[in-house]
Amino acid sequence: MWLDLENGTRQFVPGRQNDEAAAQAAQKCGKFHADDEDEWVADEEISCFNCRYRRWTVESFHCLKPV
Repeated sequence: MWLDLENGTRQFVPGRQNDEAAAQAAQKCGKFHADDEDEWVADEEISCFNCRYRRWTVESFHCLKPV
């Protein structure tokens, strides 16, 4: 579900449109931290799409959670 990048971040492989995969990934993540509610894009509260550690790219997002 993730592609490790050389800069130490990870890219979400399923992409920007896969709400179900983003919610599943966030449920498994021990570092999920909800972003400000006005920044949420998914209906589910716990979703990588609503995480403060995600940074959007054209096709997906990168996870910047602390290691």
